[in-house]
Amino acid sequence: MTASRPPNRLHRWLPAPLNTPPKEWLRAGVGALLGLFLAGWVTSLVFGPAIALHLLGPLAASAVLVFAVHSGPLAQPWPVVGSYALAGIIGLAMRQSCGPELWVAASALGVSILVMCLMRCLHPPGGGVAVSVVLADPGLTAMGEHLLEPVLLNAGVLVVVAILYNRCTGAAYPKGLASRKDLHHTQDPPPRERVGVRGEDLDQALEALGEFVDVSRDELEQIILATEQQALRRSLGGLTAASVMSRDVQFATPDMPLAQACKRLAGHHVKALPVLVNGELVGIVTVSDLLGPAMRPQRQGWRRLLGGEVLRLEQVMSRQVVSVDSRAPLDTLLPLLCERGLHCLPVLEAGRLVGVITQTDVIAGLQRQVLSQAKASDSRVPTL
Repeated sequence: MTASRPPNRLHRWLPAPLNTPPKEWLRAGVGALLGLFLAGWVTSLVFGPAIALHLLGPLAASAVLVFAVHSGPLAQPWPVVGSYALAGIIGLAMRQSCGPELWVAASALGVSILVMCLMRCLHPPGGGVAVSVVLADPGLTAMGEHLLEPVLLNAGVLVVVAILYNRCTGAAYPKGLASRKDLHHTQDPPPRERVGVRGEDLDQALEALGEFVDVSRDELEQIILATEQQALRRSLGGLTAASVMSRDVQFATPDMPLAQACKRLAGHHVKALPVLVNGELVGIVTVSDLLGPAMRPQRQGWRRLLGGEVLRLEQVMSRQVVSVDSRAPLDTLLPLLCERGLHCLPVLEAGRLVGVITQTDVIAGLQRQVLSQAKASDSRVPTL
């Protein structure tokens, strides 16, 4: 037992692995280079190189956050701009009242942290701004309260560059709150939240932790859901769409009359029909699509009766079809059927329809997997 302790203690000092691809490292490095250079260049043009170079240290630290950790709560625009403004004001006020002493700089840092937390704009480089302002050379302090102008200019230019660059390279910045779709317009939470992790659970866990966590609540929820998804995929043992799909596909054509489509739906006890043209999927028609024309005003019915008008599927079908590949893992289909409320998922191979998946198919596949796992666990011999 004692021989294993030194490796465990040594392991604590080893750096944790980065779960980001090298492509992301390159993207962040180029972005930080551009952001720091442009912000420093603009500040040097307006206020001179000496002022720009003196404020470059905190700006470089901010560039690391907004480009390399752009999704974190400490790297969002308000923490950057708000921390620079508050720390600049605190540092300038304490220097003018107490002088450029080391203890003054340390005090400015502590006060800045308290105020940034109070204003919900905690940003580590903001502490560097407070110290830089307190320890500024006489040439900079001669600017008086105008010293805040280059500080805010630095923050503003860096944020603008970060927004443009991150979005151009496919990174969502600033990070907004995840929108929740309410398909049924009821008071019930989404199906996944009824049996899984809820927002209140995360709030209580973060409050119980009682520490600074450089991850937002929405990000933490996404990480937990992604982890559950990976665990579910492993437990399903490689089941794919091809494993559970129905291969005898009942389909329709765009010129099929609505009455015939209704008979086909009722005859096969299905809620949706893929619409094909020469084997190519061009749309899908559901029961709700067919109910629309039936619920129109009565005068429309008289017009059809007298004029002999026959409505066809091409007039009511949905042309935006959510389809899946036959190799798609079963766990990726569950959110489509549960949360998006889809009743039928066409399955494609090389762009051709090869099957459909309904909620019944998925339930049957899950039942088969649960039974196989239960049988395997019962056959195990307990070890002594």
